[in-house]
Amino acid sequence: MLATLARRYGDFGRAEDAVQEALVAAVERWPVDGVPEQPGGWLHTVAARRYVDLVRAEAARTRRERTALELTPRDALVTPPPDVTAPRDDLLELFLLCCHPALSAPAQLALTLRAVGGLTTAEVAAAFLVSERTMGQRISRAKVRLRQAGARFEPPAEAQFATRLAVVRQVLYLMFNEGYSASSGPRLRRAELTGQALRLTRRLHERVPGDGETAGLLALMLLTEARAAARVGPNGDLVPLAEQDRDRWDRTLIDEGRALVEQSLTASPPGPYRIQAAIAAVHAEAPTTEDTDWPQVLALYELLERLAPNPVVTLNRAVAVGMVHGPAAGLALLSEVESGLLAGHHRLHAVRAHLLELADDRAAATEWRAAAQHAGSEPERRYLLRRAAALSESGSAPV
Repeated sequence: MLATLARRYGDFGRAEDAVQEALVAAVERWPVDGVPEQPGGWLHTVAARRYVDLVRAEAARTRRERTALELTPRDALVTPPPDVTAPRDDLLELFLLCCHPALSAPAQLALTLRAVGGLTTAEVAAAFLVSERTMGQRISRAKVRLRQAGARFEPPAEAQFATRLAVVRQVLYLMFNEGYSASSGPRLRRAELTGQALRLTRRLHERVPGDGETAGLLALMLLTEARAAARVGPNGDLVPLAEQDRDRWDRTLIDEGRALVEQSLTASPPGPYRIQAAIAAVHAEAPTTEDTDWPQVLALYELLERLAPNPVVTLNRAVAVGMVHGPAAGLALLSEVESGLLAGHHRLHAVRAHLLELADDRAAATEWRAAAQHAGSEPERRYLLRRAAALSESGSAPV
């Protein structure tokens, strides 16, 4: 609805207000009147009328203010009629609008994820490793700045497209990550988010077929989504990569993803998404965890860290270092991220627990419990507690 109104009227701010009012109207009226036969059409019609009402109210207020100042009022804003044409898929274009150059790149990311990407403020905050309050303030400032800049729903200029494309790719990447591994709540994954991110990335790849990083992002999503069915146990709990039944992996998605990796890596110097896709391809090719080419995985993570350094990459590299050079080497690497954004994060505790367990260290159970304490996802928390309990029962760690 937001994409349709923004395309039709060109005003993101008013369109967002109108959509919210339409949803409120549905909450109030549908329990009384019943759900309409075409709920989507009902919502679009009401949202369009609310938009027109907003414009008319603002125009009337402007006329009153000018009259009070003894100025000749300008003609009232001319608005299209409130009837609604058939909705069309404008989400990708709306992503490009939210990535407006008047905003900083972090503000573009935050606003797009919250307003269009389907993530809550808490989920966006988790993606950025900041507090929910900090992220809420950032999103509010971005909305105000976007309105002040007079952002219109129109294709970006050619000179701006590459910059906006880079942010849109990151938005889709973060959307997919939140869907594949939910940061909170009762579900391990949110298929509607991964499906939306994958669909939009396909569209983006069709729009810029020669862009290697977009192809790499699509390949990464395909190779990751291929493991989705094996990653969730019968009770909805997490099944880690080492324990997954690889016969349940989707070979069609793997073949498509590997082909994209091969094509994109030869097109131009690789970027972060192509490197991550190459890592996923190495895992996809291995029949077991033990047969994984860990030296190649480590080399790719080292390259990724040079291209796009961040604490999450370092955390993943520590796992690869532990597999290649031994758990002590991996644990030593964790000191680089212990005092930064990942301090106290459940993934830091989980990686430390994994490496300690490889080293047969009795402190592993304590770290598994610490990881569970900080985890927001209920299925992931249950898995982490089971790991701690298993070590305690086996006598490998203190109770």
